[in-house]
Amino acid sequence: MWINGREQATLFAGDRAVQFGDGCFTTAAVNNGRILQLSAHMQRLREGCQRLLIGQVDWLQLGQEMQQLAEPQQQAVLKVIISRGQGGRGYSMTGCGEATRILSLAPYPQHYQALRSTGVKLTLSPIALARSRLLAGIKHLNRLEQVLIRAHLDQSDADEALVLDTEGRVVECCAANLFWRKGGQVFTPSVEQAGVDGTMRRYLMAQMMQSGQTCHVVSVGKDVVLDADEVVICNALMPVLPVRELDDKRYTGRSLFDLLYASCNKMEAK
Repeated sequence: MWINGREQATLFAGDRAVQFGDGCFTTAAVNNGRILQLSAHMQRLREGCQRLLIGQVDWLQLGQEMQQLAEPQQQAVLKVIISRGQGGRGYSMTGCGEATRILSLAPYPQHYQALRSTGVKLTLSPIALARSRLLAGIKHLNRLEQVLIRAHLDQSDADEALVLDTEGRVVECCAANLFWRKGGQVFTPSVEQAGVDGTMRRYLMAQMMQSGQTCHVVSVGKDVVLDADEVVICNALMPVLPVRELDDKRYTGRSLFDLLYASCNKMEAK
């Protein structure tokens, strides 16, 4: 782990990431020493910092550190956290200095390869996401909802959880975005009120647009997903996986998965 360019694993207890979850993060795949979607991950961090009013980030230094940490890795997961840093009394930002950069590596999840073949089993999470236009879309450090979603998921035999917001609208999964197909139409949930606008979600929507396939962004309940012909989930690591089951509904179609997976292969070849 690197903190502000130094190899260390100890963070000052007064850092605002510890005190308030005051920061944002991104998680990227590393393949043959290259950070996949590097520019998209940097953009995500910039947008998160802008929304949270975090300044004094040395973006050039951060990019160099990310590249340096990833270069020796054959296949890994790179997590980058930006905290507002130290300073301020209570919630006030007054007196805060330079932002804290935290970089860490983890092994790449090997079970994704098996799930591409078998498909993912989804279960409905009992934890609903709070709606907040102010924080929706960004990957901020306040992940307690996801921690609780994961805790319930770990008690089931499912691979991922379908997550609704407090109005009963489909938003995402515990650690993934989702798309579904009904006939020839493709849909994805709105993340304007809750959830994360993932880098892979953005990439796949752009790829569909370029190929002439319209992706409809909608705010709907679970029954619409249950009525779908096919469901696919995605994140920067998976990068896409087919869903085989939700509740008692079985999904057998793979045309949307094949289309999106081919787009991911194009990304990896760049």
